Amino acid sequence: MSKKIFVGNLSFEVTDFDLEDLFKQYGEVSSAKVILDRDTNRSRGFGFVEMNSENAVQSSIDALNGSEVKGRAINVSVAKERTDDRSGGGFKGGGGGRNRY
Repeated sequence: MSKKIFVGNLSFEVTDFDLEDLFKQYGEVSSAKVILDRDTNRSRGFGFVEMNSENAVQSSIDALNGSEVKGRAINVSVAKERTDDRSGGGFKGGGGGRNRY
């Protein structure tokens, strides 16, 4: 089973290929994806890498977290599971107001 790695604080110049190339020195990379803004199609400054080996995941995190890539110190950690709660707060339903009739 592959493990997903979060890579943050990426330079906007980093591509999917750059990300894969950076991690493949620590083991087999299943996928590497820089996340793009859907409106501008520019990098959002973070991405995800999937690796099959737990040892490769930990080795890459230990070696790359805090390292400089294209002028920026990147953050590398095991990705957290995405939750479906994307409501972002705000008004969440009707209140039990008084009936004025």
